[in-house]
Order: sequence, then C-alpha cells, then structure tokens
Amino acid sequence: MSGSTGRPLGRRTFVLGSAAAAGAAALAGPLAGTAAAAGFGWSDDGSDYVVDTGAGLVFKVSKTNGDLTSLVYRGTEYQGYGGKNSHVESGLGTSTVTIAQSGSTILVSVSYGTLKHYYAARSGENNVYLWTDKADSSVTATRYIVRVKAGLFLNDEPDSYTYAPTVIESADVFEKSDGQTRAKHYSKLRVMDYSYIGWTTGSVGLWIVRSNHEKASGGPFYRSLLRHQSADGGGLYEILYYGENQTESERYGLQGPYVIALTDGGAPSPALYPGTLTTSWADSLGISGYVAAGGRGRVAGVGITGRDTAYPYTVGLANSAAQYWGSARSSDGYFSIAGVLPGTYTLTVFKGELAVYTSSVSVSAGATTTLNTIAVPSSNDPGNATAIWRINNWDGTPGGFKNADLMTYAHPSDVRAASWTGNVVVGSGTETSAFPCYLWKDVNSGIVVYFKLTAAQAAAAHTLRIGVTTAYANGRPQVVVNDTWTSAVPSPPTQPSTRSLTVGSYRGNNHTFTYSVPASAWLTDTSAYNTLKIYVVSGSGTTSYLSAGTSIDAIDLLT
Repeated sequence: MSGSTGRPLGRRTFVLGSAAAAGAAALAGPLAGTAAAAGFGWSDDGSDYVVDTGAGLVFKVSKTNGDLTSLVYRGTEYQGYGGKNSHVESGLGTSTVTIAQSGSTILVSVSYGTLKHYYAARSGENNVYLWTDKADSSVTATRYIVRVKAGLFLNDEPDSYTYAPTVIESADVFEKSDGQTRAKHYSKLRVMDYSYIGWTTGSVGLWIVRSNHEKASGGPFYRSLLRHQSADGGGLYEILYYGENQTESERYGLQGPYVIALTDGGAPSPALYPGTLTTSWADSLGISGYVAAGGRGRVAGVGITGRDTAYPYTVGLANSAAQYWGSARSSDGYFSIAGVLPGTYTLTVFKGELAVYTSSVSVSAGATTTLNTIAVPSSNDPGNATAIWRINNWDGTPGGFKNADLMTYAHPSDVRAASWTGNVVVGSGTETSAFPCYLWKDVNSGIVVYFKLTAAQAAAAHTLRIGVTTAYANGRPQVVVNDTWTSAVPSPPTQPSTRSLTVGSYRGNNHTFTYSVPASAWLTDTSAYNTLKIYVVSGSGTTSYLSAGTSIDAIDLLT
C-alpha cells in the first residue's frame, strides 16, 4: 500500500507516496553519467572538504566531525538554522574524515568509534548519497537531520510546525492560542506511505529520499517524525532508529543509501526511490557493511487466498538483522520483495495492519525464493467469526472510530477533536463513529455500550472480544455487564513502554482480549438494553492523556 498527500506546486510542501510519484517530474539530474561534468571535483579549504557536483550543487563536509556544514544550490545556501549543521544525530564529535575520488564518484568517509558515515556525490547530479553504519550500541545514532535555513520554504504541514507558544507535554508538544496542537512527531505517514519528504518553492525543491529501512525497526506501518519547521528554520529527517512506541529491538548495520536531492522544483527522480535505486557505482567504494545487488535475493509469492478483498494486504519479512515488505496485488495476492539480505525470515501477511498469517522463508544471495499460493486460514482473521454485533472492523487499526484520523497528526487535547466521552448504541448506525479510538483511565474510562439481545441470545453464554493496537502504561480493558457481572483484570500484553497515543502513533502490538460472559449476566427482557461498560485499568501512568490508555481495533460479541 502506498499513499499520496501530494499537492499542487507553488510555494508549498510536496510529499508523495512511492506509487503516486511514478509520473512526477524527474528533475534530480542523471543517475549514471560516466564523463565528469564541468566543474566536478573536490577541494580542501582547511576546515572542510568542498565537493562540487558540476551541476549546480556544492556542499561542504567538516574535516573535524563529519557534519554537513554547507549546502549551496545555484548560489543559494540552504544549510543551517539556529547555528547548527546537518549531521548524524546531534553531531558525532571529533572524527576521522577522509575523501577520495573514483572516476565520476566522490566519497567522503567519516569514522567515529564503531560508527561509519558516508557522503557520496556523482558527477552531474544534484544529489548527496548518504550511508550510516552503526555497529553496536556504543554510539548513539538514531537519525540524520538536514537543517534548512528559515525563510526559504513555506510550510503547508502546520501540524509539525513547532512555533506554538505553550508547552503541554514533555517539552515537545505545543498548543497554539486557538487550541490546535503542534509537534514534530505528527507526521501522518507510515514508512510504507512515502518515498521522500521535503519542500518546494516551485522552482527549487529540497528533499530527503528515504532508504529501504532494512536496518530500521518497526515494520511497514511504523510512524516516526519526518520533518518540522519553526521560526529558526526546518529539519528533514531520515530516522535510523526511533524509540517512540517502538515494537522491535534496534537493528545494527549499514543503512542507506538515503539521498538529499535538490531539484528544479519538482519531485525527486523516481530512480532514487527505495526499491528502485541502483548503486552499482558504489560496489567498489569500500563502504563498511555494503552488500551489492548480487549478494541479495528475492522472495516472490504466487498469490494469497482467503483474503478479504475490501482490505489491502502487505507481506513483511523480518529477523533480528533486517526487515522488508511489499504490497500484495489486489487481484490475486501476488507479491515480490527484492533486495533482501541472505538469511531466514519470519514472513507475515497483514490484512490492513493485522497479522493473519506467519511462516518462515529462507533467502539466498542471487536467487529468488518462490512461494506457492499462501492460504490464510479463515480462523486467523477475527473478522470472519460470526458475531451478534460488532463495532468497527478487524484490520489492526482504530480507523473508523471517533478521532482516529486526527490522532496521527494532533494531540488528544486538540480543539479539533470530538468529545472523548459519550455512550454508544449498537444498531444506531453510528456505533463505530461514536466510539472513541482511544480510551484512558483518567479521561473516558467507563464508556457505555448499549445493545439488545433476543431471547435465545440472552439464554446463552457468549464471548466478548476487544482488540487493541497498542497501550500506554499497561492500560487494558476490564468490562462490567449490566452492573452485575465484572470480568477479571486481564494481564497486560507486551507493548512499547514509551509514549504513543499522544505522539501520533497507535502502532504497537495488536492483541485481542476475550471475556467469557455467562448467560446469567444478560437481561431477559428483550425490549431492554443491556449495558457493557469498558474501563481502563492499570497501576501505571500519570494523569489525563498520560494516564494508562489503549487504542481500540474492534469490539464484538460472538454467537
């Protein structure tokens, strides 16, 4: 699945998902020139290595610490805000920095302890290719940030514009005087939804094209900060590892290439996109941890049966060393995932964002592992179970619930959010849109669901299911039926320990809570509404939107 939030050009930000950008203008320069462009080369000004691509882009790398200290395109300096450079994390400190030219490629190598970082330039291209090799936890390296001077680009993603005057959470979530909230966390997009992020004036574009994220963590649906702007300037990020609401351990190794691309205002060339970019020119540069295309394999699946065709399906591969994913074709479920490092992976089929099938697959260098048709058992999809009633659909997300869309780019306290309280009536036609996507112990715990049962239904015990997508501070649901039957407090499933619901992310570990409700709990009067009260319980958390909470996927009562 790829998404598009592209907008008409002008002095506006421009973001495209990988599929949507196929027809975008390819203005980032040629990708495979062999003859050196006029002016191509490098020099040493004493404090920096100065690299001229010969196509209008000149950049400087500090000989002391490997920071990108200058980014000049067509005579205009774009680098820097607040006196800060562009760099790995917040800067590496004193490093060993070297430069070498090999034909039409210039490579700057930065060594800081066990961490290696690289900048590469190609003759005639207005691109800077970057790799970061983190070998272990001895060095903090969770991002590369391009810091852009203020006033060069206007911002049309205001939810990540951190100028609001009032801090409302953890020194990084802000509120404007009109009640709207702002934070750099609010990206809206999952990793699989975008290939690049950045800004354009209509005549100049500045972008970061992301890597394939094979050494990142969190999978295809993970959200992390992508960019922000403030009065001091803007930041564009390639996240190497982001700890907020993280579901996996950090992976180590070479991440990249990711690309800083300057254009004539249009989108970066599709040839730079993850899954498309080829870098055979880098095979012999000696980049630490680099694995050429010939050392990688591919996984291809004939198809997937047992799908609910109302939903997109994604296939993911993951082990402790790497992660990959690809979309399954809507017509038959065919998928192909290329560029995979050799190894054995857990293959997961996702309906929406809900895992409905897992298996193991091995990948060899230079070979394609072809899989026969995958049959998803009907019982693996909770949406296939026959229900007396169901609120929302089982797809691993809170999408469809009240405030769900807003929560990927706003704080729950935002004035744009509908009330987090309010009761829900099954059969009203609004039971899903009226049910809040998130529940908190200190905000809306005890929400009431009203429903009727037939005489036959009221005479039998039933299973109640509540699916969640993540939880904060071990928040989990305890239920009370008709004020007479109370469930036990369920054990908390494994979930991320950091903030989630307040920083634009519902993506944790999907879990289904089940409650066996005896027949004695139901009302025998079929004209009366039964009541289901859902409470959030936990001994952790603080107050308000940082009290224990959880994100809801679906709720149903089974026959």
